[in-house]
Amino acid sequence: MKTLVLFYSTYGHVWKLAEAVAEGARQVAGNDVVVKRVPETLPQAILDQIGATGAQQAFAHVPVATPQELAEYDAIIFGTPTRYGNVCGQMQAFMDSTGGLWAQGALVGKAGGVFVSTATQHGGQETTIRSFHTELLHHGFVIVGLPYAWQGQTGHHEVTGGTPYGASTVAGGQGERQPSDNELEGARFQGKHTAEIAKKLAAK
Repeated sequence: MKTLVLFYSTYGHVWKLAEAVAEGARQVAGNDVVVKRVPETLPQAILDQIGATGAQQAFAHVPVATPQELAEYDAIIFGTPTRYGNVCGQMQAFMDSTGGLWAQGALVGKAGGVFVSTATQHGGQETTIRSFHTELLHHGFVIVGLPYAWQGQTGHHEVTGGTPYGASTVAGGQGERQPSDNELEGARFQGKHTAEIAKKLAAK
């Protein structure tokens, strides 16, 4: 069984969640887990202007995925920052290039999920994930979220991400806040849970 954790990250927050998702997925026996990123679409000058160049060096070693390879995996878990309550442009451009896979039904029956980062607690975490779910449904994915079996999203003693639709983190207005232990644990839970569902689907 193979699982792909596919992300776009501007300042590293989504990448850190992606690594935690992969950790969780690797807990499922026999699961080959791969972490990849989608291509950058912003010009270098803009990345320099917004201060993203240095942050992106931390995960520059992560290989870039191609749309065609998605068909090779049993589960794909997508990570994106929000852009006005929706999927970021880089991830959307990648998804827009999967039309050939859609025409072939190449992704039908695979397990899929989404995790996200926003600047604020109410910055569109749930709308971004659910918007992405629509695209996964068009491809025929079996959507896997972050159920309340993970108790970390029921607490209210700290600021934290985590929704029943998928793992999330709050980055702060200047990107100053890093994913918390609770948020990373939610990402691990989602990774393991999705891989377990994919394994069950593959066994049928």
